[in-house]
Amino acid sequence: MTTLLTGFPGFIGTRLVARLLDDDPELRVVALVEPRLAGRAREVATGLPGGDRIEILEGDITDPKLGLSADRYDALAGEVRDVFHLAAVYDLAVGEEIARRVNVEGTKHVVAFCEACTDLHRHNYVSTCYVAGLRTGLVLESELEQGQEFKNFYESTKYAAEVVVRNSMDRVPTTVFRPGIVVGDSRTGETQKFDGPYFILRAISAFARYGMPLMKMGRADAPFNAVPVDFIIDALAVGSRLPETEGETLQLVDQQPLSAASLVELLAEVYAGRPPKLPTWMPSLEAALSVKPIRALVGGVPPESLRYLNHRVRYDGSRTAALLGPHGVHCPPFSSYVGTFVDFFRQHEHDAAYAPAH
Repeated sequence: MTTLLTGFPGFIGTRLVARLLDDDPELRVVALVEPRLAGRAREVATGLPGGDRIEILEGDITDPKLGLSADRYDALAGEVRDVFHLAAVYDLAVGEEIARRVNVEGTKHVVAFCEACTDLHRHNYVSTCYVAGLRTGLVLESELEQGQEFKNFYESTKYAAEVVVRNSMDRVPTTVFRPGIVVGDSRTGETQKFDGPYFILRAISAFARYGMPLMKMGRADAPFNAVPVDFIIDALAVGSRLPETEGETLQLVDQQPLSAASLVELLAEVYAGRPPKLPTWMPSLEAALSVKPIRALVGGVPPESLRYLNHRVRYDGSRTAALLGPHGVHCPPFSSYVGTFVDFFRQHEHDAAYAPAH
């Protein structure tokens, strides 16, 4: 059994490979990796249990043949039973050209490889809930093309990529997974970078350090859908092998998320021991964070991230719960692991290794 995976040695990809190898002692994983990441990928693979069953294959999803020779491409298509396509540009500030090249064209090429496979069991495509763009209200797992607009090129290109995947489902057995905002492990707090909601903690830390009142941020009617990486790995590992998930789109979300305002309040209480009291007008804050010295003072919070604190949208996960719940896959509420989340941040907030790319 051979599985092809893109997105190694990323945060989710590394943990997923470890889980897949642990679940199946006969499995062989081929990790398609950009040449610039190959050295790091081999190092990570060597440190994983079962790492001798990982082949690091240098390639490029932006190339129609995945950066492989014709012979290697054809041979791989004859071996692979499962594909996990995780590779993407996740930066909220990414430019359109690179986002389209990687997220859309790259996905087209992975889908074409799936079509070339002679005995494919499943294409497992990792999308995002934010293909819903600027939609508000309830977003169903079955919905995609609703005429929505988008907050950034990350969202618009992931949407376009999911359209490509959906259009291939009559030819390729596929499951689409849409995570919410992925955070660290709910049991250990471990994460790879302090980005996403960790920017909120960076701001709280900076204001607490300067002895300033903590800022209120986020709307009370805007759900903030944080999901721990261990839940995502469980869902991918289990969902990818269930016959009943073929053709499904699974939104990997907290069914009862905290509001953005409540999440900020909870993080302030747990990290700083006091609630946020400083009223904040979000458009002014977003404008201020566009100025690099001001952004640095509050822990590097990117202005693009604030829009996710004010977005009144709820992602339905009832189909996911119905399919994966009987197999023990459930998303824990953020309040149940916030202490672990904050403790890991507190221990490593000054470690350069966890600094975000911005």
